[in-house]
Amino acid sequence: MTSRYRSFPAAEGPNSLSPRRRTVVKAAAATAVLAGPLAASLPARAADQAPAFLHGVASGDPLPDGVLLWTRVTPTPEAIPGSGVGPDTEVSWVVARDKAFTGIVAKGTVTATAASDHTVKADVRGLQPATDYWFRFSAGGTDSPVARTRTAPAADAPVSSLRFGVVTCANWEAGYFAAYRHLATRGDLDAWLHLGDYIYEYKSGEYAARGTVVRPHAPANEIITLADYRTRHAKYKTDPDLQALHLKAPVIAIWDDHEFADNAWSGGAVNHTEGAEGTWTARKAAARQAYFEWMPVRTAIEGTTYRRLRFGKLADLSLLDLRSFRSQQASAGSGSVDDPNRTITGRAQLDWLKAGLKASDTKWRLVGNSVMIAPFVVGSLTADLLKPLAKLLDLPQDGIGVNTDQWDGYTHDRRELLDHLRSNGIGNTVFLTGDIHMSWANDVPVDAGTYPLSPSAATEFVITSVTSDNLDDIVKVPEGTVSALAAPLIEVANRHVHWVDTDRHGYGVLDITADRAQMDYYVLSDRTDPNATSTWVRSYRTRSGTQKVERTYDPV
Repeated sequence: MTSRYRSFPAAEGPNSLSPRRRTVVKAAAATAVLAGPLAASLPARAADQAPAFLHGVASGDPLPDGVLLWTRVTPTPEAIPGSGVGPDTEVSWVVARDKAFTGIVAKGTVTATAASDHTVKADVRGLQPATDYWFRFSAGGTDSPVARTRTAPAADAPVSSLRFGVVTCANWEAGYFAAYRHLATRGDLDAWLHLGDYIYEYKSGEYAARGTVVRPHAPANEIITLADYRTRHAKYKTDPDLQALHLKAPVIAIWDDHEFADNAWSGGAVNHTEGAEGTWTARKAAARQAYFEWMPVRTAIEGTTYRRLRFGKLADLSLLDLRSFRSQQASAGSGSVDDPNRTITGRAQLDWLKAGLKASDTKWRLVGNSVMIAPFVVGSLTADLLKPLAKLLDLPQDGIGVNTDQWDGYTHDRRELLDHLRSNGIGNTVFLTGDIHMSWANDVPVDAGTYPLSPSAATEFVITSVTSDNLDDIVKVPEGTVSALAAPLIEVANRHVHWVDTDRHGYGVLDITADRAQMDYYVLSDRTDPNATSTWVRSYRTRSGTQKVERTYDPV
């Protein structure tokens, strides 16, 4: 795709601030074969109009002078996602300082082609920092929905506060995305963070809500080919709540394993059978290509998602890719978790992270982190609780208290990073984490075995899943049953864990000021109800200079 744009002087106007499987899927050989399952990725109104913007619009990766805009155009009825057909189509875009588009500040055109699945991006620059903008796309006389976005503050700006929505683990078949809807209605977000598992790769029925499919995804098979991954992304982009949130604020996203396959590592995945499902190299390339086509994310260092954004003098945000470079999980027989030759980050990314944290001159150093960095041991859980917890965490179900897919499985990298924070006096580092389908508020100790005598090098807020099964779902008991038993035992065995909720689904809201970083935890009434309500349940904060978490009793 190509993009051309012009910027104009700022106009007058408002300036408000897993389950396991081994099913072999045979890739379809022709568009005619693909047409049925691919058509399921379109909304019910389908492609009776052409061109059309059936998958919404979005923005992402805000900078002080710009933002990345995204959409997908359906130019003709047969040009469905993943089909590889459809004409080249010129798509225009416009950015304004007001929703009525009376003060246009930038506009341009992008060419949508079948080679990019008719997705388009415009990396708009020349905008003003810390400013709300509205944008839309047009093609063939059809306008897209109008969306709001927001630029980041200037690098040297004395920012008083920032507010981000935080989400992770959205499994289509396990429920509705009410978490996105509730974040969209707030109207106070500078951006929202997606910490991984934006999509899931499983075949239909394999990973649902306590074994029940709430709504079928597309394609029905496990996604393996480029057409498969494109179709699954497209299906997600038809969700009205997800579209609504993309309309309200820019997203800052990283990937985790399910954007590829369960428990992915650099050379494979638990949910990939080499040969029968093609090569991992080809599957990984297909997943990456579809991700960057369908997500408003700039291709970053080494073609992955690790990159850094800055929000004035208040905070910078280092975003990690913990799948592309990691060694195979130790539980798969590849060696000890303490082996210094094993890595979760890769050498180059770890050096980049350490250097960035040391050089940072902001008040807060945020780290977008897809898997939990705080250490965790199971403790003295009873057998009936240990087995489902082990299943959720991909642990051997014989009681070994470590999740080797998390930083616990790569202790040399974690030790090097935490020692770096301590030896260089780097404070106010906050890890923002997804993946585990539970809510946690953690100190991150240098030596968990002697904590609290050992110092805490950082803090961590872990967000539960939007819909993916958690502990009470696996056990199939009423919500809150397991947490009442398991959480106190987990906290006793892990003294750096201030809170864990194993049982509910929801999202977080992170609010940052010079004095503290606070996470408000919200839960949904019922993930299987499209009209689910949202309730605030807990808040934790870390005060500047403490490297420790404490409870606070009011949301921001």
